[in-house]
Amino acid sequence: MQLDITNDSLKVYEALASDVRLAIIRLLATSKMNIKEIAQELDLSSPIITMHIKKLEEAGIIKTEKVKQNKISSLKVDNIEICFPKKIFKAFDTYRSSIPVGHYTDYLVEPTCGLASVNEFIGKVDEPKYFMDPRRMDASILWFTKGFVEYRTPNFLSQSDTLEMIDISLELCSEFPFSNDVWPSDITFSLNGCELGTWTSPGDFADTRGKFTPDWYPDKNNQYGLLKTIRITNHGCYMDGDSLSDISTSDIDFAAETWTFKIEVKEDADNVGGCTLFGKGFGNHDQDIDFNVYYS
Repeated sequence: MQLDITNDSLKVYEALASDVRLAIIRLLATSKMNIKEIAQELDLSSPIITMHIKKLEEAGIIKTEKVKQNKISSLKVDNIEICFPKKIFKAFDTYRSSIPVGHYTDYLVEPTCGLASVNEFIGKVDEPKYFMDPRRMDASILWFTKGFVEYRTPNFLSQSDTLEMIDISLELCSEFPFSNDVWPSDITFSLNGCELGTWTSPGDFADTRGKFTPDWYPDKNNQYGLLKTIRITNHGCYMDGDSLSDISTSDIDFAAETWTFKIEVKEDADNVGGCTLFGKGFGNHDQDIDFNVYYS
């Protein structure tokens, strides 16, 4: 589960602000339990536990299912990540561009793989040839197990501009047939042929429906990714503030009229767990692949 600091996330923060509810989460992390079992473990009454369970259910942290005559509770999430606003410390001028996930200019993918628009699947899933279907331009989600997709973005810098920093923002996760919240995958990013670094996605998420994922899209399929921002500066490359590599703006050739951005799961990666890209109309963030180029 990925949270932001808007009011939309308040229910989760409120649910966690209780020593009893934290104790319930710790119990459910070890096994599924019913109300009576939780009450006995915490030495509290069943009505009190029922109230706390309801709060955790409303926040999407746990789920309760009826099994015979019992209501059994279990955890829905494996981890919670909080996404803070990205702060630019200096008032640079900015060129912005956004690339829909279906507008890749080159690809090489292996199943499981597929594409979908906000209305329907595009072609047959697990058949890479449909990645060349003209309808791919309408894709708002795509996934593959091994291989890459590559995008091009215009270089808006003029000769008088001095490049200061680049932010590349995108929502993505691993790829598992249907979904698996614990499914690590090493995803590598390159810009203009220069490898920026590799991020290990923790899983392929379907614990809750994506905020923007269309109603027709099956519950069992991956619902959302994690919003990640790659920042390339004159002193290194970072992802959400953590060092990704020592690559800096001086290591990359920015002279061409268009830049290429590659997203790849290598065949020899330690964790070959695939990649899913979410664009507008899918996932938790209503955006495509966003480029912010800061200059002075």
